[in-house]
Amino acid sequence: MSDTNLPPQGPAAGHPQQPYTPSGAAPAAPLSPAEDKQWASFAHFGGVLGFIPPLIIWLVFKDRGRLTNQEGKESLNFQITVVIAWVAYWVLNFIFLFIPFVGWLLGFVLFLAILAAQIVFPIIGGVKVNGGGTYRYPFALRLIK
Repeated sequence: MSDTNLPPQGPAAGHPQQPYTPSGAAPAAPLSPAEDKQWASFAHFGGVLGFIPPLIIWLVFKDRGRLTNQEGKESLNFQITVVIAWVAYWVLNFIFLFIPFVGWLLGFVLFLAILAAQIVFPIIGGVKVNGGGTYRYPFALRLIK
């Protein structure tokens, strides 16, 4: 069978060519202002559980809402900073173990400080964003621009 017997396809046959989408689905609609604020605050609140919730929220909603993109990056940057702090804590804690009592006390105080920061600052951020503002963590490495 030859190709000359096939009916014409595409723009030449009067059929407009559709843009290619890998999944066949249309791009997601932009978030409403209320949804944008909600997901932006969830990005901060999720930080209490670690860096995975802010990462997922930012990756899914960054192109759908300006506030969610901004606050998701801010929360994710803080969570990356917290992960680095935990790694530094474990290294220092290993060293502190060789110092009787004072080392253990320093390790315990450092543990509480990092844990408190990981819980308190994301809650403050979520409340501020949910109230209609924005939040910038007092200390965070700005790795994601």
